[in-house]
Amino acid sequence: MMSYPACPKCQSEFTYSDGIQLVCPECAHEWLESEELVEQDDGLKVLDAHGTPLADGDDVTLIKDLKVKGSSMIIKQGTRVKSIRLQEGDHNFSGRVDGQAMDLKSEFVKKS
Repeated sequence: MMSYPACPKCQSEFTYSDGIQLVCPECAHEWLESEELVEQDDGLKVLDAHGTPLADGDDVTLIKDLKVKGSSMIIKQGTRVKSIRLQEGDHNFSGRVDGQAMDLKSEFVKKS
C-alpha cells in the first residue's frame, strides 16, 4: 500500500489520492502534491516585480503610480517604502508611505 503525507491542515494520517490531488477525509482539505513541497519550505516567499526575493525589513521602490482605494491620493512612481513587513494574502507586504501604513502588492515594487 502506498503511503501518503499527512494533511498539512490537520495533520491527519488518513489522506488519500484522488486523481492528481491529495484529500483529507477528516477536514476535507484538498491539495496538490507539489503544494506540499511549497508548504514545507520555511517561511513566506514574496518576490518583487523583477523576481528578486523580498524579506522583512527590506526597502522597496514603486515602479508605477498607484491609486489609493477609497481616497483621491496617488502614490507616485519612485516612492520609497522603507522597512517592509511580509504578510500573507493578496496584498503581501505592509509598509509606511508618506507617514501612512499601507498594504501593497509586491508586483508593483522593486527591491532598493
